[in-house]
Amino acid sequence: MSIVKVTDSNFKTEVLESEKPVLVDFWAEWCGPCRMVAPVVEAVAQEYGDRLKVAKLNVDENPLTASQYGIMSIPSLFIFKDGEIANRMVGYMPKEKLKQSIDQTI
Repeated sequence: MSIVKVTDSNFKTEVLESEKPVLVDFWAEWCGPCRMVAPVVEAVAQEYGDRLKVAKLNVDENPLTASQYGIMSIPSLFIFKDGEIANRMVGYMPKEKLKQSIDQTI
């Protein structure tokens, strides 16, 4: 499954109203750890396929959503389930650790 680009304008539809759990990667272009976690997020998107929607939100381009969820450090990886935050992870993490958090949440 491909990664969905979410913005302030489509966040509600793509994430909060999603029928399946959504992993949202809050990131920015200038962020080194964000670039390090990007391939991990891409691999997870491929592995989980239809069981999990994976989305990325650029915090510089979408400040309303970032501030609404109190994003202070990036990368921040949130799992939304039924429109609510079910899990929050901050900073780079290896694929196995991310998968463990996802499996515990979904």
